[in-house]
Amino acid sequence: MTYSKEKLSEEKVFKDPVHRYIHVKDRVIWDLIGTREFQRLRRIKQLGTTFFTFHGAEHSRFNHSLGVYEIVRRIIDDVFDGRPEWNGDQRLLSLCAALLHDLGHGPYSHSFEKVFNLDHEHFTREIILGDTEVHRILAKVSPEFPKNVAEVIAKTYSDKLVVSLISSQIDADRMDYLQRDTYYTGVSYGHFDMERLLRVMRPREDQVVIKSSGMHAVEDYIMSRYQMYWQVYFHPVSRSAEVVLIKILHRAKELYNKNYVFKQQPGHFLSLFEEKVTVQDYLKLDENIMMFYFEEWENEKDPILSDLCSRFVNRRLFQYIEFQPSQKGMTMLIELTGLFKKAGIDPSYYLVVDSSSDLPYDFYRPGEEEERLPIHLLMNNGDIKELSRESEIVDAISGKRRTDHKLYFPADFLNDLSTKKIIKKQIRALLGL
Repeated sequence: MTYSKEKLSEEKVFKDPVHRYIHVKDRVIWDLIGTREFQRLRRIKQLGTTFFTFHGAEHSRFNHSLGVYEIVRRIIDDVFDGRPEWNGDQRLLSLCAALLHDLGHGPYSHSFEKVFNLDHEHFTREIILGDTEVHRILAKVSPEFPKNVAEVIAKTYSDKLVVSLISSQIDADRMDYLQRDTYYTGVSYGHFDMERLLRVMRPREDQVVIKSSGMHAVEDYIMSRYQMYWQVYFHPVSRSAEVVLIKILHRAKELYNKNYVFKQQPGHFLSLFEEKVTVQDYLKLDENIMMFYFEEWENEKDPILSDLCSRFVNRRLFQYIEFQPSQKGMTMLIELTGLFKKAGIDPSYYLVVDSSSDLPYDFYRPGEEEERLPIHLLMNNGDIKELSRESEIVDAISGKRRTDHKLYFPADFLNDLSTKKIIKKQIRALLGL
């Protein structure tokens, strides 16, 4: 039996709070889970700084990746198997891409990427194609198999149906993280009827479509996603922690570039600061490593780095107010910037506008920068119709981007009136404190 067809002598199962059990029978999948690159995902939180707000949100990208694999496995083994539109030869490729889709995420993923101008999807491809345990296992399937897996994740693979399983507006990735994040944060917003959705999915040449009888289950899924973004993912306290984290990394990089002598040298960050990051450097970074440096940097002589690290480690986050980037709002920001400087508070680290934006559902608009494949319904007569044309609920939110702005600042600095009392009172008045 070839490696690609090899099965374990006994099925392995992972007990999972979302899917009850995650089933592994394929030798390739089991071997991939055991690689150092995949095991590293245990040390990367799925929700970054959200645990500062929802204390249960400590789950990892390892959990999530297994969950996405399990959903794809159920779709292709239980729903698609035997249907003429589904090419069974793509089974293992689909499972591997689902399992490995988040392999390149760094610690506190999106904050980390912003500061160092990195792209986790780039590193996912590099890990799959580079000198890694993951690559060696994939290459045992066939020489071109690693490239195919990378292309599915990059959304460039020729079989768009396979791509849509893990990357579309209703894919296994979203279906897992909405339910998983709901479970671990303890909220109820992200619940939807996944069992019903799986039952009404059908393969087509270029994407998964949904039987029209399942339209209300899709509506439920889209509204769950909308609520999760605004109630959990964009929660202002989590964003405050992210602001502090980003400023820590900016400050450490600035100090390094100024030849500051650290008490705890930033060894793991050197390739990032010098913009010469290799895959091996990248794989050495995880959130345990990051927290080690933050705890050590609490004792640095630089007061800004020390203060910011103490805030992150001990959850002394910035306060916030609503902010509108109108002419009036920008005038106020300029005035506040000047007053912060007079008060001896560096506004580049302690006065921050943060914006969040989400588009819950959109339909295809040819030629736009980010063309989005819509969700299609399979009608009883065999016709295919775009979801928002049939659903009044989805039509009401289609193409409507919601954006929210907050202004973050250290309220404790402004409450300490032992110095610069008059200036701080002016700042407080402008902020409405």
